[in-house]
Amino acid sequence: MSLLSLSHVSKAYREPGSGQLVPVLKDISLTIQAGESVAIVGPSGCGKSTLLNILGTLDLADAGDFVFEGESIAGCSTADLAKLRSEKIGFIFQLHHLMPQCTVLENVLLPTLALKVKPAADVLKKRAEQLLASVGLKDRLSWKPAQLSGGERQRVAVVRALINEPRLILADEPTGALDEQNAESLTTLLLDLQKTTGVSLVMVTHHPAQAARMGRVLTMHEGALNR
Repeated sequence: MSLLSLSHVSKAYREPGSGQLVPVLKDISLTIQAGESVAIVGPSGCGKSTLLNILGTLDLADAGDFVFEGESIAGCSTADLAKLRSEKIGFIFQLHHLMPQCTVLENVLLPTLALKVKPAADVLKKRAEQLLASVGLKDRLSWKPAQLSGGERQRVAVVRALINEPRLILADEPTGALDEQNAESLTTLLLDLQKTTGVSLVMVTHHPAQAARMGRVLTMHEGALNR
């Protein structure tokens, strides 16, 4: 079953100074199935992160259509898009973006603050504790990010992305700041969680070996998607 689809999506930005339009995405059509894992690879500057931002509604296309769970997002208000992101989409970035003043548990629970309708606080806390235990961090609940290793911080970021039980996880170079061993470990963790939760996973990566572990690999070149 299709989770989302892009049809003939294009995006351009104005070049600072000259104001000239620079095409970034060119006629992108793409379907992501519910529960599948997809890698997006390609050279730097080819549009991978822009595509991920459009899939996450952090940016909007200039042309084309974006359908999520059978409904076009065209005409959605800013509030509608924010609700979609908070309820249906989880984000993992190269840098973990954890709040340094918050504990591991508090960082994981932060996305729940954006939910319009949310489970009881004790239910959310239990879910967070169970997820943290599943990634080997049950003894780190009260620790601050500065007390964690790089790999542990990224695992917290993964759990934070899952706390609202999203349908889609978007990961932009999530292993880019990790050594090879931790990168492999995090990729394994993401795929294990993707399979056990049924969430769709779309990951941008420069690592061919990690991309090959995904269910499907898409290659971008100069803003176009090569199949």
